[in-house]
Amino acid sequence: MAKETSKSTATKQIQIKLIHSAICTNPKQRKTLRALGLTKINQTKVMPDNDCIRGMIKVVEHLVQVTE
Repeated sequence: MAKETSKSTATKQIQIKLIHSAICTNPKQRKTLRALGLTKINQTKVMPDNDCIRGMIKVVEHLVQVTE
């Protein structure tokens, strides 16, 4: 049954869009954006919806827009 649960969580995706520049941010936030794969304004990435990605979004929530 554990495998069925992991499959259902793996299908959930979130879309992350960079809407503000990272110029005046601290280095931790810049590294987080880079780890998410966001380097340019209006760039969009589709990522799996898990705790790790949600934590990264929490660090840069004022710079990104998230749609589920």
